[in-house]
Amino acid sequence: PAGRRIRPGGKGLKLTMARAAIIVARLIFAGVFFMSAAFKFWLMGMDATAAQIAGAGFPYPMFLAWVAAFFEVALGIGFLVGLYFSEVAVISAIYILFLGVTFHGPSKWTGNPMEFGFFVDHFTFIAGLLFAAVHGPGDMMVLRVNRDGQKTNHQDRIQGEEEWQATS
Repeated sequence: PAGRRIRPGGKGLKLTMARAAIIVARLIFAGVFFMSAAFKFWLMGMDATAAQIAGAGFPYPMFLAWVAAFFEVALGIGFLVGLYFSEVAVISAIYILFLGVTFHGPSKWTGNPMEFGFFVDHFTFIAGLLFAAVHGPGDMMVLRVNRDGQKTNHQDRIQGEEEWQATS
């Protein structure tokens, strides 16, 4: 039709919506980990975080609180830049499973029935992380490493694929 722009491949709105959804999901994942770290660093404080860790029976609670906070910052950064995205998503899922079982697992349910809900919430987050791990970071706002170990962006990848297809 006259005046209507048709995108190559005919994907148009569907592709735009998919890209937007992936970016929003990545921002949510990063935001959750940044908020968790912020609670440890500033809002709740390391002493309160260490007390929770000690209450779960772990040794060196202050050290583990700092490790957890910096680990959560690293996971947030991983979701933002998209580098090793699938690996970051799987590691995050394992971490969330550990947190759910350790801090909201069956031993906590009798004292507070709300703990069961907190426990189940971890699994919905894990499901999203595993889905993201399988489908990847999308093709926007992604830092990648090429075969030579050099960082590259999405545009470099597209150009390389076009050159490869042209020679095939």
